[in-house]
Amino acid sequence: MPIAIKNSKIDISSEETTRVLAESFQNFLQGGEIIFLYGEMGVGKTTFIKYLINEFQKNSDLPILEVTSPTFNLLNEYQVGSKKIKHYDLFRIKNKRDTNDLNIYEKDKNLITFVEWPQLIKDNQEKVIELRFNYENDLNNRTVEIIGID
Repeated sequence: MPIAIKNSKIDISSEETTRVLAESFQNFLQGGEIIFLYGEMGVGKTTFIKYLINEFQKNSDLPILEVTSPTFNLLNEYQVGSKKIKHYDLFRIKNKRDTNDLNIYEKDKNLITFVEWPQLIKDNQEKVIELRFNYENDLNNRTVEIIGID
């Protein structure tokens, strides 16, 4: 499955299509990227990240670990080979001031940062890749739009 053409919507209505897209997207990431994930609760953001991290683990001959949402602790970190993956969930943050100490925009070519619920910090001028997850028609149909890939 190719990464989307700019501004196209990719059907991820099944968990299998979400997994395939995550595996394909993982091949694109070199390190240093910041990825914002937008979308309603339950639309597939954390599932996408889980499959992506699992693909990194598999490619590094590491055990496949459970990847969970960092909703309550705000951040989960994973070391996969030479790459570190930071997975933020800002759902519970209500004030931009509360994000100041999270170091979300850390510069490191071996770091990949995922941020769920980035609405409070979206005005930062850093270059980011946006994944916009949506329900289509009803709760059984889901799409993702990828924005910011050169």
